[in-house]
Amino acid sequence: MGGIFGVASKSSCILDLFFGIDYHSHLGTRRGGMAVYDKKRGFDRVIHNIENAPFRTKFDGDIGEMEGNLGIGCISDNEPQPLLVRSHLGNFAITTVGKINNMDELIANCFKNGCTHFLEMSGGSVNPTEMVAALINQKDNMIEGIRYAQEVIEGSMTMLILTPKGILAARDRLGRTPLIVGKKEDACCVSFESFAYLNLGYEDLKELGPGEIVAVTPDGVETLQKPGEEMRICSFLWVYYGYPTSAYEGVNVEEMRYHCGDMLARRDRGEVNPDIVAGVPDSGIAHAIGYANQSGVPFARPFIKYTPTWPRSFQKWCERSTYPSCVSAFTLWMQISEFLTFKIRDGSDHKTCDRQT
Repeated sequence: MGGIFGVASKSSCILDLFFGIDYHSHLGTRRGGMAVYDKKRGFDRVIHNIENAPFRTKFDGDIGEMEGNLGIGCISDNEPQPLLVRSHLGNFAITTVGKINNMDELIANCFKNGCTHFLEMSGGSVNPTEMVAALINQKDNMIEGIRYAQEVIEGSMTMLILTPKGILAARDRLGRTPLIVGKKEDACCVSFESFAYLNLGYEDLKELGPGEIVAVTPDGVETLQKPGEEMRICSFLWVYYGYPTSAYEGVNVEEMRYHCGDMLARRDRGEVNPDIVAGVPDSGIAHAIGYANQSGVPFARPFIKYTPTWPRSFQKWCERSTYPSCVSAFTLWMQISEFLTFKIRDGSDHKTCDRQT
């Protein structure tokens, strides 16, 4: 997963951009990036590895050096981005969140259509965001290019494109990932997470529909392509990925988790009779509360997560690794990251809720 955020302001956008991106830190652990545009200085970009330090720490020294009233950025769980691009469509920066399932086919087609090369990442893979830029640049204008990219990509692709005029925001053609616009005096923002701009003084303005493309400027939002009718938003946003204060399609994440726990309790009624209900931190806690409220079984917290001093990427590394030795490493991580607050009685029954329940 990953998160993206952009700001178009009549004054400096740097602090709003910095904090708006940081509010997406729960969505990725590998790379963070910021790109800004200033009329005098042009484009500027910074990318840092955030596997062993949070976004705020890595970028704290950069925000004093950056200038601009337009900016985009990301928390990425995969490739380094945003990317700066020079093409026949002009200069722009681009950041994406999504998944390309037909990368080899797209690479071959790009070479046939005149693309000369791609820059390889470590391991020999092509940067998915660079692929999106290459697809866009095959058309005569940016809007046609975005449409073309979303048509030929098998998977999902939501993007922000920073130009000297403003930000182009395009939601995945089937709405799998969200994109919301916020508004305050003299500025607009566009965000993956709906809560990321509330503490920055923005109010909800518009949630993009599937495949919708808009132009975002300090003055407001203009729809360039109307939304489609088919919606296939990822349900795991509510179950696991989403922050509790976020809402997608008008439904709050925490409230949805309560409902999920409620439905689990109704399913188990008469068949499962636990003494306590516990949630695996963090996303499982709200599910357990919903279960407890519906069933009447006491809610308890035997599991407490401990992560303050551990590298943020350790769990992700264990999940991604294919080495047999990592099985024991992941087991160790599970042991060291959870504490029991009390001993569960021998012979007692307990219901544990996590994202896989």
